[in-house]
Amino acid sequence: MRRTADELGLTLPESAREWGPLAEYVDTGIGRRVMVYPPKGQRAFQVNLQAKSTRLACGWTADLADVIRATAAWISGAGLEQTRAHSPFIRFRPWALAHEQEPLDAVELAWCSKLDRVHMPPDDRHPRAHALLAAAYAQPALRQLMPVNSHFNLWFSTTVDGWMKTRVGYLICPYDEGRYGVHSESGLVARTETPEEAVALVVAALPPDLGPAR
Repeated sequence: MRRTADELGLTLPESAREWGPLAEYVDTGIGRRVMVYPPKGQRAFQVNLQAKSTRLACGWTADLADVIRATAAWISGAGLEQTRAHSPFIRFRPWALAHEQEPLDAVELAWCSKLDRVHMPPDDRHPRAHALLAAAYAQPALRQLMPVNSHFNLWFSTTVDGWMKTRVGYLICPYDEGRYGVHSESGLVARTETPEEAVALVVAALPPDLGPAR
């Protein structure tokens, strides 16, 4: 990548990675990060663009020069549309552009980012987990809480930070014997056929007058 950047007359920072095939470029001053994955099982590089630890855009291209242009533009502070003008292979969804223009609050940003992963490998291979997120987001009582994932299990927190210690309600596992398992801290509560049924159980068990995550 360094040689190609020199040939294009573009400047890249030193890669933040010193091992493995992943190239990672960071500008901590503006909170920008680019992660470049080499071709694996396909003849294309995957490029992820992050801002303050949130992936806002991605793309796939077999042209290393396109990768360099996208990386140089994003790290230098270009916006999403400007970066795509340099590298048309870059993709982003409406929420990312809206967030760039006027930052979303932390809870809404977390929901948008998690829901968007269905469009980006490797998480696009997990439709059940995505269906669960979509069903939960459709419920106002849950949409105001911080969504938390671990191994595709989903639970909710009343705080934006320290969410491991502020879990509220049940946890849902989207791969519980082919169904959706609803679990309390003491064990299994129920298994449902649909994510909507599982989410309804979570909503019904929430404490009354629960406010938004803070």
